[in-house]
Amino acid sequence: MNIAVNTRLLLKGRLEGIGRFTHETMSRVVKLMPEHRFHFFFDRAFDNDFIYAENVIGHAIFPPARHPLLYNLWFHHAIPRAIKKHNVDLFFSPEGYLPLDSSVPCINVMHDINFEHHPEMVPPKHSRHFRKYFPKYAHAASKIITVSEFSRSDIAKCYDIDPQKIFVVYNGVSKSFSAIDDLQRTEYQNQITQGDPYFVFIGSIHPRKNLARLIKAFDHFKQEKKLPHKLVVVGKKAFMNDDLEVAYHKMKFQSEVLFTGRLEQETMIKTLAAAEALVYIPIYEGFGIPIIEAFKCEVPVITANSSALPEIAGGAALLVDPFSIDSIKEGLISLAENGAVRRELIESGRNRSTHFDWDRTAAEIVEILKRNLG
Repeated sequence: MNIAVNTRLLLKGRLEGIGRFTHETMSRVVKLMPEHRFHFFFDRAFDNDFIYAENVIGHAIFPPARHPLLYNLWFHHAIPRAIKKHNVDLFFSPEGYLPLDSSVPCINVMHDINFEHHPEMVPPKHSRHFRKYFPKYAHAASKIITVSEFSRSDIAKCYDIDPQKIFVVYNGVSKSFSAIDDLQRTEYQNQITQGDPYFVFIGSIHPRKNLARLIKAFDHFKQEKKLPHKLVVVGKKAFMNDDLEVAYHKMKFQSEVLFTGRLEQETMIKTLAAAEALVYIPIYEGFGIPIIEAFKCEVPVITANSSALPEIAGGAALLVDPFSIDSIKEGLISLAENGAVRRELIESGRNRSTHFDWDRTAAEIVEILKRNLG
């Protein structure tokens, strides 16, 4: 059988979010299904490192799709032609988009639908595009895969989809994430904050990630406790907003916040592993991969008590109200001052991390693909 895969987000040196999900899953899926031929559809010249096995053929299909108008041209016109040209039996998309006029069954991965609940947090042209087409993609899919029970319920309710059509497959965590010893922690803290303990945020700098409230809470924490802790923000600017700019410039302890930008994987893992805690409190999240990465590094986690985050944390994180600066501040104080809480969360997180594995994720996707092949 011929299986086509939307691989446009496999970009050498720029694997983030859904691109990372595509890489981790498809590098395994193709090897678990050696009897099938996979056609990887890229929207530009591709790196051969993404041709994971002998049963994979890569195709660069024009035009590069990085704008709503080009999304339509690529998914609704170029992809259906490619499906027919290569005699495809099944189409798999790991990012929510589908060809609406497909002659074959389509399996779609919808990670979350945050833009339906917070359209103001997405650039207007993209928000309009997502809200117009994603309901259509949900109905056009033969089956939908999503990454949490929260997202399954949200998609079913918002788009009036039969929940039986939606399958939950949790994300995994790379084996590169692991705990470090005290000597390494001291070494990395010396490199990152001149030896001071620190809280870390990892993710895109985007309004949905709630950084403005985190920065305000951290400033209140510093004023109240006079502890040496710093705040390290790891991630690239995705969609800056005025609230974050204003919050940062009003800080009394502005010098205690370090913005690193995007870090290479190895450096990011060291930065996470040496942290006092991960603080990840987005307003809305369909999964929250940084949480399980922190669990794997045996770093305690402060996260939001809303959307999919309590489900993914599974009782192994300190939950706070993401809309309350005081609640976030109290979470910071608790992990900075209470060693017993830290130890309990580290142990709980270590146990919870065993529930997330990319091999398991890939195997579950394989089963869904097989059930939908003719």
